[in-house]
Amino acid sequence: MTADQAPSAVRGDDAVTLEFLMRRMRQKSDFPTLGASVSRIQAMSEAENESLSRLCDEILKDVALTQKLLRVVNTAYYRRAGSDSISTVSRAVTLIGVAGIRNLALSLMLVEHMQDKQHAQQLKEEFLRTVMAGTLASELAGSPAQAEQAFIESLFRNLGRLLVEFYLPEDAHEIRRLINRQDNGDAAMGEAEASRKVLGMGLQQLGVAVGKTWNLPDTMLYAMVAPTGGVPTRSLAARPERALWWASLANEAADTMLWSEPSELGARLQSLGKQYAVALNLPPEALQEAAARARKRLTELTQVIKLDVPRDSPAERLLEAYYVDAPNAGGEDGPTAEALGLAMPDADGALIVLEAEPPPVDAVGILTSGIQDIANSMVDSFKLNDVLQMILETVYRALDCRRVIFCLRDARSAQLVGRIGLGEGGEALKGMFKVPLKVAEGAPVDLFSAVCVKGVDTLIADASVPAVASRLPPWFGERVQAPTFLLLPMSMKRQGQDMVLGLIYADKGQAESLLITEKELSLLRTLRNQAVMAFKQTAGG
Repeated sequence: MTADQAPSAVRGDDAVTLEFLMRRMRQKSDFPTLGASVSRIQAMSEAENESLSRLCDEILKDVALTQKLLRVVNTAYYRRAGSDSISTVSRAVTLIGVAGIRNLALSLMLVEHMQDKQHAQQLKEEFLRTVMAGTLASELAGSPAQAEQAFIESLFRNLGRLLVEFYLPEDAHEIRRLINRQDNGDAAMGEAEASRKVLGMGLQQLGVAVGKTWNLPDTMLYAMVAPTGGVPTRSLAARPERALWWASLANEAADTMLWSEPSELGARLQSLGKQYAVALNLPPEALQEAAARARKRLTELTQVIKLDVPRDSPAERLLEAYYVDAPNAGGEDGPTAEALGLAMPDADGALIVLEAEPPPVDAVGILTSGIQDIANSMVDSFKLNDVLQMILETVYRALDCRRVIFCLRDARSAQLVGRIGLGEGGEALKGMFKVPLKVAEGAPVDLFSAVCVKGVDTLIADASVPAVASRLPPWFGERVQAPTFLLLPMSMKRQGQDMVLGLIYADKGQAESLLITEKELSLLRTLRNQAVMAFKQTAGG
């Protein structure tokens, strides 16, 4: 996809309308945050270099997002990638892939932005419908790579709808009133026409315009606009517009599931599948089977993230409580949520998932899980950088650090150099870390060099103490300025001699706030030993 194939820029009256709408949305406090987060995560997933490190770093900045994502990747669907539990974002990325984690993270970000809004129930319906469209597209696609791309393109086809629902709820309500959708899904007015009457521009056009300001890639902007005209009557195999029609089918199917009575759903999905069968090379029952799998995945997601869905609402039809996919389902309703053991009604008629909130995990728990995760990763072939990333992430989360830096020995300069950074400024500051391992006789030895050469694990509770401050290297005082930090030097035997291999550095933003128990220190040393073992295995030692 080239730049000239992306949707054209907004001009004339539409540009004035767009600026007016953008100004209204920017007045909402979390709109800039959402845009910045989407832009960063999308850009990182597109980058070839350091995508794992940077994507994990971005996710780890948000504790709530990290916890939700780890719960989701441990559901049955994602655990197919590995039978062991997943306790680090880094391992989740290596098992599921950068694109898969990107899609999950972006979906969960939308959930976060639904919180504390007065129209939360309507937002839930729009969110579930959007994620259902993406999930359907991924289930219908062929290869895993195609599935991830189909998911994100189908998801972002709805960006304009979501933004209006999030930030312009009164306008969204008026659009729905004009559409006047009946119980059977029939509408009095098309969405595009209703949107133009209320907003002055179409929802997809708004989504594309905002996507441009978020620096979304041209391929995604291209897929965000539905193709015009009828479904092609020839095969679109290997043609670029095929992705557009995948997204159209997925979104139409999501609407069908949202607005169809259970007894009618099977026949409607079968009919819709026939419309797209030639263009997308679909087998007869492909759409219905994909809908069943997608519903299971969406139900699992709502349980894990504890998203309550109102009883008897259209949104509930997207979950397993309305499992009716067979074309000859007849007039019987699907089993109730209670019959499936999924939920029970509360006093307000909302569905409350029967799943206890997991207890908060302490440092020992995070360290122990991380060690097991890393051990599982090292059983088979692995990438050294992935293991190091997992180790740093475990330290970062367990100690609630401000930043964590990994330094590696540079043979030419005989010093340790920062290679991987996590947390606040970690990526930018890692290049400042330069720890000499050889010092001229009589020259002063700074604290970092002394600790690494002697191989002594060191916790500095207060770096402002004169005896400590006087021994800190200049680059630390000028740029890093951490009030408390931990140094875990790494060494390995080489020709019978101990050789300094690297350094794990972790800090926090307040003096004496980095407190480590004996048990935690023991586990941190185990992590450090795993890093050394990873180097040995990759070196064939």
